[in-house]
Amino acid sequence: MQQSRRHFVKNISGLALGAAGMVTFNPGLAEVIEDFQPSSERTDFTTNEDFWYQVRKAFRQSPHFINLESGYFSPQPLEVMGSQIDNIKMVNEEASFYMRRRQTKEMLEVKKNLASFSGVSHEEIVVTRNTTEALDTVILGMEMRPGDEAIMTDQDYGSMLQCFAMRAKRFGTVNKIIKIPLHPESDEKIVQAYENAITPRTKVMLVTHMINLTGQILPVRKIADMAHANGIEVIADATHSFAHIEFSIPDLHCDYLGTSLHKWLCCPLGSGMLYVSKDKIAKTWPLFGDVQVAPDDIRKFEHIGTHPVSTNLTIDAAIKFHNAIGSKRKEDRLRYLKNYWVNQVKNLPKVVINTPFEDHRSCGIGNFSISGMTPDKIADYLYDEHRIFTVAINRESVKGVRVTPHLFTSLPELDRLVLAIKELSKA
Repeated sequence: MQQSRRHFVKNISGLALGAAGMVTFNPGLAEVIEDFQPSSERTDFTTNEDFWYQVRKAFRQSPHFINLESGYFSPQPLEVMGSQIDNIKMVNEEASFYMRRRQTKEMLEVKKNLASFSGVSHEEIVVTRNTTEALDTVILGMEMRPGDEAIMTDQDYGSMLQCFAMRAKRFGTVNKIIKIPLHPESDEKIVQAYENAITPRTKVMLVTHMINLTGQILPVRKIADMAHANGIEVIADATHSFAHIEFSIPDLHCDYLGTSLHKWLCCPLGSGMLYVSKDKIAKTWPLFGDVQVAPDDIRKFEHIGTHPVSTNLTIDAAIKFHNAIGSKRKEDRLRYLKNYWVNQVKNLPKVVINTPFEDHRSCGIGNFSISGMTPDKIADYLYDEHRIFTVAINRESVKGVRVTPHLFTSLPELDRLVLAIKELSKA
C-alpha cells in the first residue's frame, strides 16, 4: 500500500512538473483560451480538463507534495514571475535614478490599473504590503473615543482581532465579538446577528467577505446597508474574496476595504491594497506620519518609507493574467474544484463539512473535520501518508482542516484527497 501511494504521488508530481523548466508560458494564455473557445455544445470552460491542463502549465509546482494550501499565498504564474524578475533587474540597474526619477509616475499607472480592476478611483486606493497593514491602518486610524464600540465575529482574521484588542487596551474602546453559524439559514439571520449587537455607542463593524477559516461568503452589502442605516461604518476584509469571486468594491457598499494581492490575484509576496472611500480619507489617520500631503489625499497612507517597487510593478502582470482567464471563469472553476471533493466525502461516516454547501455562500475554499480526530492529526496524516499539504484550523469557533486548491490543481490530485479522507473516515 505504501509503495502504491509513493507511485501515485510521483505520477501526480510528474503532471505538475510538465512545465517546470519553462521560463515563460508558451503559447500565451490568450492564445490558449482562443483555441478553446466553447462551441455550441460546450458553453463554458468549467469542466474542460484539456483547457485547465494548459492553464496548469502556467505554474511551477513542487514535485514533493500536492499543494492544497493556496490560502496562505498563491504562487505566481511563470509569466508573472518573469515580470517580477525583469522588474528586479531594472530597478537594481537604475537604482536611485529609478527611485527618484521614475518610481512615482510608474506606480501611479499601476494604481490606476489596480483601481480600474477594483471598480474604484485611484484616488481611493494605496498599494500596501498585505491586508494586515491595510486594515490595521484603518483600525488604529479611526476616530473613536473611550467607550465607543466595534462589532466583529469570532471567525474574523486573527490579525484584525488582535489590532482591535490592542486598541481597546490602549485607548479604552470596546470590542463586541459575536458568533455566526457555519451553515447559516439565510442572509437575514447573519445580518440580524450583527444588528443585535448594536448599541448607541457602536461606531464600526468589521465584516469578512470570505472567511479564511472555512471559505464562507458573508452578505457584506446587506450588512453594510443595515450598518449605514444605523450610522455605523463598515470595514471589509476581502483577503480571500478579491480575485477569487467576481465583484467590484462598490458592490459591497463598504467604507474601507483591505486585501492581500499575493493571495488569489497571484501577485508577488508582500503586495496588498487598502481602499478608503473618498469621504472617509480626511478623518482617518495614517499609520505613519506624513504632513506633506493634504488630509483628504489618499497618498498620506503611502508613507511607509522605501517601497518594494519591483514587487509592486508586477501587479500589472498579475492583473493581465487574471483578466486573460476572466473573473467569472476563474470563480466557476474554483467552486467546481471545491464541490468536486466535498460532494464525494460529505456523506461519509465521521466526516463533517464546515463550509456552506450553497454556491452563493462559498467558492474554492473548503474545511472538513473527522469526528474523534484533532485537526493537527488529520493534516499530519494527509501529508505523512499521502503528501497532501493542507493546514489545520484550531480556533474555538472552527476546528478542521482547510483545503484550498487553485487553478493549477488537477482532478487526480483531488481524487487523492478523497481517497485519504475515505481512509480516515474508516479509521
